[in-house]
Amino acid sequence: MEPVAAELLMALASGTAGAAGQSLWERLRALVRRQDAEAVGAGELAALDEDSGDDARARELAAALALRAGQDPAFARALELWHREAERVQGGERDGGTHQEISGGTQHNVVFTRDVHGPVNLS
Repeated sequence: MEPVAAELLMALASGTAGAAGQSLWERLRALVRRQDAEAVGAGELAALDEDSGDDARARELAAALALRAGQDPAFARALELWHREAERVQGGERDGGTHQEISGGTQHNVVFTRDVHGPVNLS
């Protein structure tokens, strides 16, 4: 199994991956704590939850997940399924998804678009 990237974990923990990312983060919480709140990875998950921008905490969680997957085949299968979905969701954002943000000041005639197939007239 490919290790879970620290960057992916930070994006999901921080909420920057949107509603789908938040759902994935909740599912990872449930997966890690499924059998035991003190299971391998639970402490690291809680630590990243407290400070989602901490790269070291994200790497520690990724290592704990890999360790647990190596020890528990059922966890490894569930984590692999979760990881594939998380990569797909994040990949959609990197590979053609959109992110729009407007901040500060006053804007007029703002248009967000993606995949336009035909003429656009903004007059």
